Amino acid sequence: MSRVGRVERTTKETSVVVEIDLDGTGKVDVSTGVGFYDHMLDQLGRHGLFDLTVKTEGDLHIDSHHTIEDSSLALGAAFRQALGDKRGIVRFGHASVPLDESLAQVTVDLSGRPYLVHSEPENMAPMIGSYDTTMTRHILESFVAQAQIALHVHVPYGRNAHHIVECQFKALARALRYAGEIDPRQTGIPSTKGAL
Repeated sequence: MSRVGRVERTTKETSVVVEIDLDGTGKVDVSTGVGFYDHMLDQLGRHGLFDLTVKTEGDLHIDSHHTIEDSSLALGAAFRQALGDKRGIVRFGHASVPLDESLAQVTVDLSGRPYLVHSEPENMAPMIGSYDTTMTRHILESFVAQAQIALHVHVPYGRNAHHIVECQFKALARALRYAGEIDPRQTGIPSTKGAL
């Protein structure tokens, strides 16, 4: 069974192509023009063991918002597509990932219902290179909206903005990987409704 998703999204602001293989080896090829975001997508693919391609051309002469947002929307849609009808998956996943002084705790339900709960330390540095740190929540919102999953991300502590954001992506990768894995004991769709 191939669990691959491919989404192309073109607007007046961006052109995005995303491909994801949920049963890959962590091979990543990303290029959005936003260096730190590329670094985070690399973490997502490598730690989730997803083969991930993201190619985005956006209106970076304005700022990085549209580029990051549209890439995240396409990524969520490709992830949902790759899951198919979700037959045989574990469904729930959780990961806690430290990065030096920072800790991220992520729990996911591949529920078919989009919902995000997100908390991170206040008074973070506003920028990491050209990356606006307020975009992390928006990335997750955009991904959740299209992936149609319930996602809880909590960073109880951390000092360094780079570490705070990066541990969130690493924990997200692991939680998605665990939730999306095939459970050899699960022959159907893991829901009393019979659909997710």
